[in-house]
Amino acid sequence: MRGALADDFTGATDLAGNWRARGLRTAVALTIPSRDQFAELAGYDAVVIAQKIRSVDQAKARAVAVRAGQALMDLGCTQIYDKYCSTFDSTPEGNIGPIAEELMNLTGASRAIVVPSFPDAGRTVYSGHLFVLGEPLDESPMKDHPLNPMRDSSVVRLMQAQTERPVGHVSHSVVQQGPEALRKELDRLDPTYDFIVVDAIDNEDLKVIAVATSSDSLVTGGSGIALGLPHVDRNLGQVKQVPGKRLILSGSASSMTRRQVQSAKKHLPSRKVAPGALVGDFDATVGDCVSWVQSQWELNPDISPLVYSVENDEDLRESTKYGDQVSALLEEFFGNVAQSLSDVGATQFIIAGGETSGAVCQSLGVQLLELGRQLAPGVSWLLSKAENQQFNMVLKSGNFGGENLFTAAWEELND
Repeated sequence: MRGALADDFTGATDLAGNWRARGLRTAVALTIPSRDQFAELAGYDAVVIAQKIRSVDQAKARAVAVRAGQALMDLGCTQIYDKYCSTFDSTPEGNIGPIAEELMNLTGASRAIVVPSFPDAGRTVYSGHLFVLGEPLDESPMKDHPLNPMRDSSVVRLMQAQTERPVGHVSHSVVQQGPEALRKELDRLDPTYDFIVVDAIDNEDLKVIAVATSSDSLVTGGSGIALGLPHVDRNLGQVKQVPGKRLILSGSASSMTRRQVQSAKKHLPSRKVAPGALVGDFDATVGDCVSWVQSQWELNPDISPLVYSVENDEDLRESTKYGDQVSALLEEFFGNVAQSLSDVGATQFIIAGGETSGAVCQSLGVQLLELGRQLAPGVSWLLSKAENQQFNMVLKSGNFGGENLFTAAWEELND
């Protein structure tokens, strides 16, 4: 069995979707599984444990990493994948380095590769620098990320800022020589470096890296390296459709999500939640939104109402006036709205944003996600299982998916 720890919920479904695309039956556990839950997971080829630890206190992130890593080892996973965002979302005080350190201690690995590349989503690493759709990371929209602004594109420097362990680099010219050459170079660097950034600019590079590190007990990176695995010829089909009403909740401020919101507003009823309203009267804002969604369903039971927080730069500037307070309120708002509307029939959700996805899943008591077919790189339909209820969900990282995702995704679920 393959196993992974992901530092947020959408990142977990991103990686799981890529494993599923390689023909692996894949599940995402939203809590660290106990031994009593191992039997349920035994039928899968791959398991990802999703935990919201990207932006939490470092001590908490370390403790969660140890517990999750031990659970994966107890499940029988011989290689642990430490999954973080392909844009290396993390400030110098962040948790990518500390989590990797704990997993390295737990597994006994002498080294671990660092591979954020996901070429299908426009993330590549060359000369140790991370590019997003051809732009250096620190010149891309990620430079203004509200939680983790990225002001450097050197993955070596970004990683080194978070760990006292030495960080090295393998150039693309070595990767081009194939798995054996890469393995030899990693072995040569092993005594000197604990973490080694490896260049990758296309899926062929990811295949080379996957083969070269197939026996490593720990690998770290984005979800792209999963695409380097050999394909298992198996028709897994789509997840089952759960009858009920539809809802779109968008708490992401990313540039692609804003375009998706703008596109969806041309076709769907929409409502923006204003930061000032949440600060002024949180409960009334939740209640008004729930009532509005229900009124749209009364007009058309098959409609997919859109509730969003950011559509343009002006909305983003307005949100930043309130600092961290509004981020926490938005998470709580979307969680409360989802819970209230699930009580009156909502079973099919598209959710944009990692923090928003986590809040909604926790509010609905979701414990396990089963992967369906991919809608786009890093985006899949899911069968989400709570204790006494099931849902269909898309949990979307901010910059993933095409502009028409909020409208086109429903056709794939109905297929």
